[in-house]
Amino acid sequence: MTIQTLQSEGKLNYLQKKILMTLGFLAIYRMGVYIPVPGVDSAALKAFFASSGANLFGMFNMFSGGALQQFSIFALGVGPYISASIISQLLTVAVPHLEALSKEGEAGRKKITQYTRYGTVLLAIIQGFMLTSVLASAAPGGKSLVLEVTMSWKLMTVLSLTAGTAFVMWLGEQITEKGVGNGISLIIFASIVATLPSVIANTYGQYNNQ
Repeated sequence: MTIQTLQSEGKLNYLQKKILMTLGFLAIYRMGVYIPVPGVDSAALKAFFASSGANLFGMFNMFSGGALQQFSIFALGVGPYISASIISQLLTVAVPHLEALSKEGEAGRKKITQYTRYGTVLLAIIQGFMLTSVLASAAPGGKSLVLEVTMSWKLMTVLSLTAGTAFVMWLGEQITEKGVGNGISLIIFASIVATLPSVIANTYGQYNNQ
């Protein structure tokens, strides 16, 4: 066996390992989609999404891989991270301190990445509070989506959604570092692919009912 053959096999095994790690992280993400936040009436929530049709909630639900419809700990998805990344890039141009950090090489980029993580958590808290407020006030057909609206439930829900977003962000970074491709992009792709069959079925059903 030649040295080139050994090198080729080594590269192949390395690539297989990275692919398996990527699939493993994505599988963890998909399992988390089905971990619901306590205190939500799942049957009423499904009825709400079924009656809502193709609105803004449906679009957010698709990008979250169905996590919003389940109201799972991953309901916010990667939205806060994407928003924080965009804001970070804009501030890098507008704020001299961040602009100087971006020119310091790897150390500066790591610092900006850390700021982006902080921004992600902050935005997750804000969006989690807004989503919790909407959920607590929505009552399609006179039936509340929440079993019992209390301050402790709101606080627990916001913390759960924030922790879920932080974990999704961590998964994306792990895929980027140890797997294949950009982790956040792969998570978005996996979310859309997972909900695509149901979206097509619902669209076909609505078309036939017209």
